[in-house]
Amino acid sequence: MKYRIIIEKDEDGCFVAECASLPGCVSEGKTRSEALRNIRDAILGYLESLRKHNEPSS
Repeated sequence: MKYRIIIEKDEDGCFVAECASLPGCVSEGKTRSEALRNIRDAILGYLESLRKHNEPSS
C-alpha cells in the first residue's frame, strides 16, 4: 500500500512528515530524508497497531 506523505519545515528548522490518511501519524527529522525514514517507521507501527486491535487500515 502507498500513502501520500506531506513534509514541511517547521519554525525551528525541523522537517515534519505527516500521513494525512492515517490520523495522528506524524514524525519529524533534522533533514527531509530523516523525516521520510521516520514517517515510514511510524506508518509501519501505526498499521501494526491497527492489526493488533482488529481495526481497518483504510
